[in-house]
Amino acid sequence: MSNEILWFLFALVNFSLIVLAYKLFGKTGLFAWIALGTILANIQVTKTIDFTFFGFTFVATLGNIMYGTLFLVTDALDEKYGLKDAKKAVYIGFFSLLATVIVMQFAIWFTPNIDDWANDSIITIFGILPRIAIGSLTAYLISQMVDVHLYQAIRRKLPEDKFLWVRNNGSTLVSQLVDTTIFVPIAFLGVWSNEVVLSIFVTSYVIKVIVAFLDTPFVYLIKKIKPLEE
Repeated sequence: MSNEILWFLFALVNFSLIVLAYKLFGKTGLFAWIALGTILANIQVTKTIDFTFFGFTFVATLGNIMYGTLFLVTDALDEKYGLKDAKKAVYIGFFSLLATVIVMQFAIWFTPNIDDWANDSIITIFGILPRIAIGSLTAYLISQMVDVHLYQAIRRKLPEDKFLWVRNNGSTLVSQLVDTTIFVPIAFLGVWSNEVVLSIFVTSYVIKVIVAFLDTPFVYLIKKIKPLEE
């Protein structure tokens, strides 16, 4: 199965799981997804893949879909529960990633048993995480705050349900550009060549734009759903 087909399936699986989390657990499910998604996105971003658009092959990081779901969730919280809960989700994500970095650095410092087989893999993944986390924490906090406040600003101008797609996509496209501009240079400059970093920047934002458009029906679905628990 090609990366492109798998990518779309992966996106649909992520969006569907968010809807299921909301249906089962309500607002708590969305908060839980923010914590889970923030951690997983920063692990996945250490893996690069080739992506082909219109005959051109680009380098992309795997974490873009998972990271894009965070904006879906904060937009859904903004829409159904307001700015206070959307900002709370941002802070939960920030704390979750910060706690992960601290805990996993301690885990790396432990001397492994002679028969251990996992330590090198843990170091490979979480050893690079502090640099990625610095970029991610900075970009995440700034871009998410832009997103939740811009969402409400657009909502004040266009409050009708028929403009939900404008609120969702408008706030996300701007905030994702802010996020990519901050994160990519901090995380990858000096690690890979400038050409690869530029390719990651362009491809990352293009993918985030696609994710933003793909998640729109799921925002409408979440708005209509009555969760089993609240």
